[in-house]
Amino acid sequence: MKNKKVRVLTGTAMLTAVAVVLQYIEFSIPIIPSFIKLDFSDLPELIGAFAYGPATGVIIALLKNLIHMAVSQSGFVGELSNFVLGACFAATAGFLYKKNKTKKRAVAAGFAGAAVMAVVSLPLNFFVIYPLYYSVLGFPETAVLNMYQAILPSVENIFQALLLFNVPFTFAKALLCALVSMMIYKPLSPLLKGKQS
Repeated sequence: MKNKKVRVLTGTAMLTAVAVVLQYIEFSIPIIPSFIKLDFSDLPELIGAFAYGPATGVIIALLKNLIHMAVSQSGFVGELSNFVLGACFAATAGFLYKKNKTKKRAVAAGFAGAAVMAVVSLPLNFFVIYPLYYSVLGFPETAVLNMYQAILPSVENIFQALLLFNVPFTFAKALLCALVSMMIYKPLSPLLKGKQS
């Protein structure tokens, strides 16, 4: 039992470190406003949730963002968003996978986690994150809307922009993380879980 706890703590620390590094490797995509970045730091959270359970995935998401707050350029608003969405992704996928640990279940769990992450992103951004950007960072709503309209002039308001841009982006990002996890989880499993896996 003691060895298992040590293994979980070690694995969680290792995955958190990888998540922190991945959070720094981010890039813009031309079809979405430049302040929205793509990174794969949710991948270690998903792997942690699969290996040790949903709570571990949430813990990795929390620790990653607490560490990243030291270099935050968003007044901690970006970290809040990243944590909530990453936690939703990892918790959903980890919970579903925990009930039936098969490859088919892992695929379904990853897809469900991505869907929940995307759905949650809409009210989270509209009611919490974007208003914080307006107030904390002093970034006017009209300026944000203009960035979306530069890509798609027919966008009329922030809610529509989030629905057309952010929700699909969030879903695609999470699906990519789920896809990569399907390819690397099995080889990593012995390292994360020991000889018993």
